[in-house]
Amino acid sequence: MRIFLGPGGNCLTAKESSTLGSFERLKELKLNAQEIEFVRNIYLSQKAAEEVGRQAKNYGIELSVHAPYFINLLSDKKETVDASIKRILESVDRAERMGAKFVVVHAAYYGKLSKEEAFQKMKEITLKIIEEMEKMKIKEAKLAYETMEKESQFAGLDELLQLMKEVKSKLLTICVDFAHLYGRENGKIDYSRILDKLKEFKQIHSHFSNLKYNINTKRFLDVHMPIDSNPPFEPLAKEILKRNVEITIISESPKLELDSLKMKETFEKLGYKF
Repeated sequence: MRIFLGPGGNCLTAKESSTLGSFERLKELKLNAQEIEFVRNIYLSQKAAEEVGRQAKNYGIELSVHAPYFINLLSDKKETVDASIKRILESVDRAERMGAKFVVVHAAYYGKLSKEEAFQKMKEITLKIIEEMEKMKIKEAKLAYETMEKESQFAGLDELLQLMKEVKSKLLTICVDFAHLYGRENGKIDYSRILDKLKEFKQIHSHFSNLKYNINTKRFLDVHMPIDSNPPFEPLAKEILKRNVEITIISESPKLELDSLKMKETFEKLGYKF
């Protein structure tokens, strides 16, 4: 098994504010992963993506990509759906060129659709995206729909696993956001049950952070917080080590690589050697 840890975006404590500077800082901290964030725009050209991939390989860093947030595959506007597909495919292209294995996507909002209607529409659109990926001769980069926190968003873990089962493509997987699943259950999480559902995965791609609690509404908000106890990390680390799971855990905490380092220290305390 291997565990990959690193930030979602460039390191905050890097001497140079660039991707290369971030890779250098990750090497100093002995971290081994980074998610390239295209959340506002796909800022890398094809050539630049290839160079980022070469640099990451030199530093021994496992890459993933986060597609832009401006995606809604279930929009009732055709132009929005078409633009969303285009952004996903451009992200996949850059990921493949840089050797990134996962392209994380916030897929959609249910809108006025029932869950059943949304699922069928997502299946049709996903099959279309996969078909385009095959035409692009994508071999390594996988489309990874993220588990979402809000009930208005597509989707929870079970829905995404069912989608994978019905689409039946090696190019489709899931990004398990543990904080989102914790928020979706308003402060409850069963790591053992989650990992049991993922036991057939050769490698799990995931996000981790804590969530902000609203004392007035008594609800957790989809606001990322530094890692402390909401949800706790150590019980997850114990379950991972117990199962010999190969996993990438991207820190989406505001402290980014510093909380990746905190996760690394937890694993090392439990006996894992990086």
